[in-house]
Amino acid sequence: MQLMTLTEIRRAAQSGPVTARVHVQVESAAPKVTREQKPYCELSLADACDRMTLRVWSDHPAYKACSVLTNESFIELAGDFQSSQFGLDAQKWTVRPLTPQEKNELLQGPAELRAKQQVDWKFILESIATIADPRLRALCDAFIKEFSERFRRTAAARRNHHARRGGLVEHTAQMMRLARAIAPLYPQLNADLLIAGILFHDSGKLWENHYPESGFVMDYDERGELVGHISIGLELVNTLWRKLSIENSETWKNLKPSSEDVRLHLMHVIGAHHGEQQFGSPVDPKTPEAMAVHYIDNLDARLEMFAAGYLTAKPVADRIFERVWPLPAKLVKSLAMFQISAPPAKPGDELF
Repeated sequence: MQLMTLTEIRRAAQSGPVTARVHVQVESAAPKVTREQKPYCELSLADACDRMTLRVWSDHPAYKACSVLTNESFIELAGDFQSSQFGLDAQKWTVRPLTPQEKNELLQGPAELRAKQQVDWKFILESIATIADPRLRALCDAFIKEFSERFRRTAAARRNHHARRGGLVEHTAQMMRLARAIAPLYPQLNADLLIAGILFHDSGKLWENHYPESGFVMDYDERGELVGHISIGLELVNTLWRKLSIENSETWKNLKPSSEDVRLHLMHVIGAHHGEQQFGSPVDPKTPEAMAVHYIDNLDARLEMFAAGYLTAKPVADRIFERVWPLPAKLVKSLAMFQISAPPAKPGDELF
């Protein structure tokens, strides 16, 4: 029986039932009862980039064992998987604990995802290296030096987009690719400020959406709940900036534009990146760089939502899927890429 990820199983199950094994962490095991007051256990299961819910009925042979699972439990689920109106479902399944080696391999994530995130991380570092302003470059370098490991375990969101371990790296790298592509087209944009603003725009999520080293269960952080990632990011930048400005006071004092202007404009990009105050930004975008980062952020997030939605949303008609929040309407499968077809064979062609 093939070992697959939840995403691979979900994709394969769109074409019909699939028999497979999957390694997952138990996010939670909640005792529940049906309308008829029959007990069952609802397991929330997660791997590196997806989740599913498994309902264990009281007459299942594994009911007792599943009822005592916790978020420190790592298991193999093997059985027949299929898509239903409630999402991914399993039938005729068995469960067993993972060995320490299997757990370690699971925590590293699938090879394809690891490779992608390594490429993305390298691109982030290369993009920082293009920053000409020594103050923004020093600020980015200090942040990476102190928080790189935490950054690489952080999700870009709890749901909606890039909601997986390392998702913030993927989101940040793609935003930097977009910024570096459009900057030459709009010479009025400060490319250094764009790259630094993108690096720091979600830096507060290192506390709001952080995964531990030992699992895929994202805990809630009191700082993230009370303050929010935008405010945390502003505080983080100010803290790093104060330290660096003291260490480089003589070097920075005669640079143009002034160091205070650079700090204020970076703070504005971070504070305005949600676009509107009703969506959590303390201020609306008031500079070209702030507006650009806002739309770059939105574009990458929403295209990721489309990609994920085609895998998880319930089909309502041929090539039409139910709405995936916060996208504004039902999803429709995008137009296939144009392909040049081979010309039809002419009589006698087979002779040559």
